Amino acid sequence: MEQLMRNFFLFLSKNKFFTKLAKKYGLRFGAARFVAGETIKLAVDAIKELNRKGLVVTIDYLGEFVDNEEEANEMADNSIEAIKAIGREKLDSQLSLKMTSMGLDISDEVVLRNMRRILEAAKENGVFVTIDMEDYSRCGKTIEIFKQLRSEYDNIGTVLQAYLYRVADDVADLNQYKPNLRLVKGAYKESPEVAFPDKKDVDENFKKIIKMHLVNGNYTAVATHDDAMIEYTKELVKELNIPNSQFEFQMLYGIRPERQLELAKEGYTIRVYVPYGNDWYGYFMRRLAERPANVAFVIKGILKK
Repeated sequence: MEQLMRNFFLFLSKNKFFTKLAKKYGLRFGAARFVAGETIKLAVDAIKELNRKGLVVTIDYLGEFVDNEEEANEMADNSIEAIKAIGREKLDSQLSLKMTSMGLDISDEVVLRNMRRILEAAKENGVFVTIDMEDYSRCGKTIEIFKQLRSEYDNIGTVLQAYLYRVADDVADLNQYKPNLRLVKGAYKESPEVAFPDKKDVDENFKKIIKMHLVNGNYTAVATHDDAMIEYTKELVKELNIPNSQFEFQMLYGIRPERQLELAKEGYTIRVYVPYGNDWYGYFMRRLAERPANVAFVIKGILKK
């Protein structure tokens, strides 16, 4: 049943009709739990509150299905606006983005121009930028462009997904760049030809790449809400005498906030992924797909209205 629900919500996440409908009607039906708001002002308010509680942040201006240069340029402008707000308000925040929203599916020229604009603004404001990983069809291209940009900028990292068979090779290949990587299980529906279909195999691969990247001496962001993975990481760093300054845990805005505070009080860096914007639908559907418990949050939110 859980897998059926996951497939259902992942199918909905790619539906352009519902995406347009969601933009029109705003953050309703529980989405506000996982999205900080539709404007940068609301996102800044959310970040200030998280910072006040001892949590750090990475902010993401949401966007799906960008297929023309004008829209890609506008998405880049919004990311630059977020970077300037971080600098102006002196927020403890980084920036995350999807390269498809910057023109990845349009041309290399468009996406590289927009990424360089963003990274220059980020450098001026002391902001680190993480390129989110998307579905498998875009994985190789994302890594290729990351390598190019990493050779030009220090303030850039990317994401690798544990459910892909290729990920251990990617960790090894990227080591020459000494990258800051966010390691995740993966949230897209992929073929068993390219991704582990069973959770236990994904978990074991997740542990493998966490250890690989830490042993390589690189900064590691372990992005998970899974207590087993959190405990594994805590035990591993003790065993290997890895300082807390070499890694952090990352969690999503609105999911397990109490656990985030508990880990922060234990002395770990906890970074909260805070999305905002009116193009929230695809992101919201993937959150429902990841964790059936999230559906219960939504139902409770609707019943309270």
